[in-house]
Amino acid sequence: MALAGLLLIAYLIGAIPTSVIAGKLLRGIDIRKEGSGNAGATNVWRVLGWKAGVTVLTIDLGKGILAASVIPLIPFGSISIDPLLIPILCGLAAVIGHVFPIYTGFRGGKGVATAAGMLLAVAPIPVGIGVGIFGLTLLLFGRVSLGSLVGALSVPLTIALLNRYTALHYHSLLLALTSALVLFIFITHRGNITRLLRGTERSLPRFQLWKKITRL
Repeated sequence: MALAGLLLIAYLIGAIPTSVIAGKLLRGIDIRKEGSGNAGATNVWRVLGWKAGVTVLTIDLGKGILAASVIPLIPFGSISIDPLLIPILCGLAAVIGHVFPIYTGFRGGKGVATAAGMLLAVAPIPVGIGVGIFGLTLLLFGRVSLGSLVGALSVPLTIALLNRYTALHYHSLLLALTSALVLFIFITHRGNITRLLRGTERSLPRFQLWKKITRL
């Protein structure tokens, strides 16, 4: 029961609809009816501007960090599982809350930022590499969805490589969960993947560094 209480709190924190709140406060709109229709930081960026987008991204990232680092410290009572697993499970509960928020009819974002926050708390090195890959992909191609997919995929790969070739060791469950999380992110991005393959995915023209390089 103690674990269930922690997971419920983490879910409710993750379910806070940051982008929907931003749309209502800044322009009186439902962000899910504007732009791509997604309740995530990327759509907020496109519709409300980069300042709002960065703010929503930061808060969504913070939800994952809070769920994985602070919620497990709540003295709810004895929990009979490996203590190292509790932050991971709480973080995942926050991701589920972000994607399926009870406050807005279970229509949320795609969970990338909140998942990144959770992983940043429990596996900072793999996530740091994943964020770097995300940023490089965004700069080169100007597509947030592509950066999210490639960055997410790099996390379990990095964990596996670090476990195999360095003295660092991450729990095997973390590898399994990050792999499952990547699958989940790919599923929630299936529309984006289709548009990427068709060449119709929305982009951020100010980036797309590869086009500038090819013109040299």
